[in-house]
Amino acid sequence: MRSRLPPLNALRVFEVAARAGSYSAAARELNLTHGAVSRHIAILEEWLGQPLFALEGKSMVASGYARAFAREIGGAFDHIADAAERYGKSHDHKVIRVSAAATVAMRWLIPRLPLFTAIHPDVDVRVSTTLTSDSALRGSFDLAIRREVPADGQFQASPLFEERNTVIASPALITPARLSSVEQLAAETWLTTQSRPRDWEEWTDAVGQPALRASRTLRFDHFFVTLQAAVDGLGFGIGPFPTLESDCTLGRLQRPFPELTCKGATYYVLVPLDADKPVHMRDFIDWLKARGEDRP
Repeated sequence: MRSRLPPLNALRVFEVAARAGSYSAAARELNLTHGAVSRHIAILEEWLGQPLFALEGKSMVASGYARAFAREIGGAFDHIADAAERYGKSHDHKVIRVSAAATVAMRWLIPRLPLFTAIHPDVDVRVSTTLTSDSALRGSFDLAIRREVPADGQFQASPLFEERNTVIASPALITPARLSSVEQLAAETWLTTQSRPRDWEEWTDAVGQPALRASRTLRFDHFFVTLQAAVDGLGFGIGPFPTLESDCTLGRLQRPFPELTCKGATYYVLVPLDADKPVHMRDFIDWLKARGEDRP
């Protein structure tokens, strides 16, 4: 595999040139001459067997293929830099990389992170997100927050919290005259999500209204889009708690029937068995578990 790697110096120069937009900009960023940048690009083009840049006016501009290639290797360089930072000798810079599903990251984890930072100001928590529909554990992370535990036995799993689902909507849509009973939901627009197709059916079954149906539905591809539609007053949705507790606290959403809920997903903290577990990492995991046990 190593023999198949392109020249790494040329690869780095190419990535900067494609990102910066020209040979001249790359030369300034790398403190090289324009000619040196050109030679590195030529070496890489010869190795790949096809051109990467073309002359447009007075500038060399990356092709669409080259821009896509640069995005991929840029991510690889970021990964290398991150690994070097983590495994280097600097002990005063503590980093925890968390991979979480987009909704739980944006709605549950990030609003609570200032509490951890106040206790551990020397720890840098970096959050990356993934779609709930993408269950694969990809990328570089120290711990993940997911709705499922992988069956491969490569992770230590700890339950974080169990969600309870109920009806949500913008406060503007929830008035006693408009919505004083569950049956009145039949006259409203229901917001649904492709990745959570049975949310409404599971809730209506749980509250003893299995035949209840909406007069109109709006369907979205991802749940965070459905949430935004609910915040914007497009209709009523089914939302998980405690994940959306901060939205209610801030007045973006309300629950017209908070006591009527159904079982939702269980989230887990997943830590690779071979991962480093320094003190600050163990402190963060303990803090996460404590937040998962919090109740409003």
